[in-house]
Amino acid sequence: MIPFLDLARIHDPLKAEMLGAIGVLIDKNEFVLGESVETFEKNFAAYCGQEFAVSVNSGTSALHLTLLALGIGPGDEVIVPAMTFIATAAAVSYTGAIPKFVDVDPETWNIDANKIEAAITSRTRCIMPVHLHGLMADMPRIMEIATAHKLFVVEDAAQAHGSSIDGQRPGTFGDAACFSFYPGKNLGAIGEGGAVVTKNHQLAERVKLLRNWGSKNKYVHEVVAYNNRLESVQAAVLTIKLKHLDAWTLQRQEASVFYEELLVGSQFKTCTPMEGFVHVRHIYAVRSLHRQRTTDALDASRIGWGIHYPIPLHLQPAYLDLGHRRGDFPVSEALGDEWVSLPMFPGIRRDEIETIVQVLKNSQE
Repeated sequence: MIPFLDLARIHDPLKAEMLGAIGVLIDKNEFVLGESVETFEKNFAAYCGQEFAVSVNSGTSALHLTLLALGIGPGDEVIVPAMTFIATAAAVSYTGAIPKFVDVDPETWNIDANKIEAAITSRTRCIMPVHLHGLMADMPRIMEIATAHKLFVVEDAAQAHGSSIDGQRPGTFGDAACFSFYPGKNLGAIGEGGAVVTKNHQLAERVKLLRNWGSKNKYVHEVVAYNNRLESVQAAVLTIKLKHLDAWTLQRQEASVFYEELLVGSQFKTCTPMEGFVHVRHIYAVRSLHRQRTTDALDASRIGWGIHYPIPLHLQPAYLDLGHRRGDFPVSEALGDEWVSLPMFPGIRRDEIETIVQVLKNSQE
């Protein structure tokens, strides 16, 4: 069997160190926020090339609290890609604002910057590009549009730890970038976690306030807020794993190159990053014209696979009230019909990739 994701290959070499760090927290009775969280925030901000990182309990909370901190609320619109995980749009909905969908680019699979301006109305307050699968959206062009229309930009970087454009990482373009540390992410906790990265001190302090019951001083609550704090155990584990992130990213990138070498001439196509864009390969997806045949063949060979994501946001039952129908965002719809995500994780072997690609090719004969 070849698993879709094998976290044991990441965790086994670090298990003793992680258990030791957790033991220290138990001895100190430090379980929520505290020194371990502050240490991770400092290290992660430095890794991202930014001044501030504020940790929270999930990537979704990072998006939600950032929008609230920017003053987004009822009556506002936030532009999001039609093809992404629902958390992007849900965070907008949590604030009372309305997600405004835009189709994605057929080559990069990220929000099509050329279609953003047509979606801007007098109620638009923010653009929320998603760095899908580990490839950053066209941030230089998006920032030009945002500046011209005086809009906030919140980068959904949940899948893009370590990605960059000409050396600039998420959070150094927009007002903030929001990360997830869900266990399967390139930098994953052993539970839930997230962070907001920003250069804006006022924004960082507002998110800190919102994550902790609106309180800077215990039992003094300045605003009605949330319990979205990061657990100390997760911070301690993330601090250990952060030291290995670049090495793991390189392994993902090498595996991606090998996939592409073997798939040359086949009908299976992946995304095409623009020059200067560093893809960190959180997900390695290909388009398959006969997806059912492909997934059946993978199942028969005991090879793990996934689909990220089969139903675009505008066709989700939760958002049918916005009035969209099939045909409104054709690129997103085609990707949802064709995508297959293949095994991708640090430590995946070349012989495993060779087997996977051979099964793919055989499935189309």
